Amino acid sequence: MYHRNKRPSVSIKRASSDPALPDTAPTDACAMSLSLPTALRRLADALFEVPDLGGICRLLAQSLPGLLGVSQAAVLVWNRRLDAFEGLIPGKTKLQPVESQPDATMPETRYLLSDGVLLDTGGERGEGTLLPLIARSGMIGMLVLGLRRRRRQPPFSAREVQLLTRFSARAAMALENHVYQRELIESERSAALGTMASMLAHDFRGPMTVIRGYAETFLDPSVSVGEVRARAEVILQTIDRLDRMATETLDFARVGGQLARRPVDLGTALDLIIRATERELPGLTVVRDFAPLPATAVTLDIDKLQRAIGNIAANARDAMGGSGRLVIAARIEGDELTPLMRLVLTLADEGPGVSTEIRETLFDPFVTAGKKRGTGLGLAVARRFVEDHDGTLTLLPRDDAEPGLPGGARFRIVLPLMAAAATPATQKQEAAQPLSVVSSSKR
Repeated sequence: MYHRNKRPSVSIKRASSDPALPDTAPTDACAMSLSLPTALRRLADALFEVPDLGGICRLLAQSLPGLLGVSQAAVLVWNRRLDAFEGLIPGKTKLQPVESQPDATMPETRYLLSDGVLLDTGGERGEGTLLPLIARSGMIGMLVLGLRRRRRQPPFSAREVQLLTRFSARAAMALENHVYQRELIESERSAALGTMASMLAHDFRGPMTVIRGYAETFLDPSVSVGEVRARAEVILQTIDRLDRMATETLDFARVGGQLARRPVDLGTALDLIIRATERELPGLTVVRDFAPLPATAVTLDIDKLQRAIGNIAANARDAMGGSGRLVIAARIEGDELTPLMRLVLTLADEGPGVSTEIRETLFDPFVTAGKKRGTGLGLAVARRFVEDHDGTLTLLPRDDAEPGLPGGARFRIVLPLMAAAATPATQKQEAAQPLSVVSSSKR
């Protein structure tokens, strides 16, 4: 019998080892004994702190049996097509389509909580309760509660029905937020894939036409050997361009943060990067403007740094019509051998500069600035690689001119430097692995 003046003492139970569940949710470890209204309110608050849809479902399935004194709890959520449920069934740890779990044990229900009223549907096979989760957009899912351990009919009092009605509304809102977020992510991902596919189809079609056209001329016996060699060289350059475009796309698609740092001499590393960039981009002349650099070895991912600088240099060459000067200035800020030491690189070309219309979106994916070729990922990849080093890549304002630098587009890279420990093992490793930079066109 439920007494109005005596609130039952209940505990919320959950697996404290689950990283998806918030610390604010009461746990067995803290042995919190709460009144039912307080426990439901705290559980509802905790739902809004869970970072993903599966975590919300796990928190509900793990907490409600102990809180309400029911044998088990299952959570059902509409899938994206709204034609079937995904469920977190007792004994499972992640959402799965309900029809794919024929061996799963679903609580048999007899009661339905609808509009604040507990209805007896007359079912004969079970004593469980069904709680529809109604959100702003309609029914988002359902809670299926098993047999209550304290057998009685109906299983919940009028006051408990009111509490569960309010709780289910908040749970539905928390689920709806994550469903909307999942839909938005899927929509943006599909739109991005569509944009990338159309961009790649457009950009690859031109080079493929060049390759086919020049290859067909090889069948003409009147073409001289010298002309065949010249056209073969064009084909090879075009294939290298396709390879760079594919590498650029894959670089953008990969998850950032993975660095292959190793000890390098900073001056030697920059020199090798610049030479590799000049080999990869014929027609571009790189002018060095280096302040004195520390002789201390630092740790960098040279390949990623070369890719970042190479992408900026490729844009500069395109902006200058295929040839021109790119000035790279380098200096050190902060004290050497301290965490405050930073490498500052300024890259300036002789082109027309970046138009005002695209300055705010220049580093966004697929921004091509009106170029006839390219994926529009070069600067997005460059910024990602720089940020992988905990650095920054910015476009300098037009009025921020520096003496001795061209007046075209000017980019600045700031990299925190980590000094390499000068141990015998490190020196031995450096001697065994000579520093080199591989052009992206040769990968």
